[in-house]
Amino acid sequence: MHTYNDAFYELKKKLQPLYDEGEAAAVAHLFLEFVTGLSKADRLLRKDSMMSERQQELYDAKSIELTKGKPIQYITNNAYFMGRDYLANENVLIPRPETEELVQWVIDDVVGLKSAVAYPDATNIEGPQRLRVLDIGSGSGCIGLSLARLVPGAIVTCADVSKEAIEVLKTNIEWVFTAAEKKKGIDNITIKTLDFLDEAQRNKQLGRYEVIVSNPPYIPVSEKKNMHKNVKDFEPSVALFVPNDDALVFYKAIAAFGKGHLSDNGYIFCELDAAHAEECKALFEEQGYKDVEIKKDMHGNWRMLKCGQMKNS
Repeated sequence: MHTYNDAFYELKKKLQPLYDEGEAAAVAHLFLEFVTGLSKADRLLRKDSMMSERQQELYDAKSIELTKGKPIQYITNNAYFMGRDYLANENVLIPRPETEELVQWVIDDVVGLKSAVAYPDATNIEGPQRLRVLDIGSGSGCIGLSLARLVPGAIVTCADVSKEAIEVLKTNIEWVFTAAEKKKGIDNITIKTLDFLDEAQRNKQLGRYEVIVSNPPYIPVSEKKNMHKNVKDFEPSVALFVPNDDALVFYKAIAAFGKGHLSDNGYIFCELDAAHAEECKALFEEQGYKDVEIKKDMHGNWRMLKCGQMKNS
């Protein structure tokens, strides 16, 4: 049997071939919270206590997966995003802090809710007229569901090609919203299963929107070999990769779609590959969108794009 202290240092050491020291420690703490049900502070207070038999069995079984590179979120089946816990498994991308920045940009710039009141209880907000929002490639639903919570009266549609991802999304609709939010009806999300790259499908199934937002696949397949093991070997390829010869394929489709489906004076927001940020900006400008802007994320990478529709376009 391990003590809590021994379990932490053993696991941290095993994880350091995969992560730097700080990240290895953070992952080890998250894993041990999952195994023991105790917070970091509680485990430090009881660092010399022995694990129970059940805890030791879970530690032994699941730490093997962790040291093979499986993301901690896929082991705990949980990821935290904008104040709520989401179901996460191998059928969806793991929600990331950089994507929180994209959602906050939508809130700040389009809705007018400033960072000072980020993540409020949606039942206590009074705000502008209802906005129709489309989340393209919704995956876990972290973008669309967050906007449903934080944008007063938002009418949200989530679209994804993966039936497995849609099942995760449906579970998250049950998980994410509080009883008060459900009573208010803001968990009423429209779900569309479709291949967004198929023009006929998207035009048939989707309407007009004031806000179109997407974190689409954007990594050329050739870059897979350079990626971290826990991403390339575990996260869904369909949500990550695009052909080497057409890295902007989804942005082209979004720009084309917006011409007929973005309301006058509406906005498009996209997450970007920093390596193609300027190309994306040029693409939307060439398609006639106004006020095309790219923005850096917390790490200083050009990671987000916003543009407006030309009125009566």
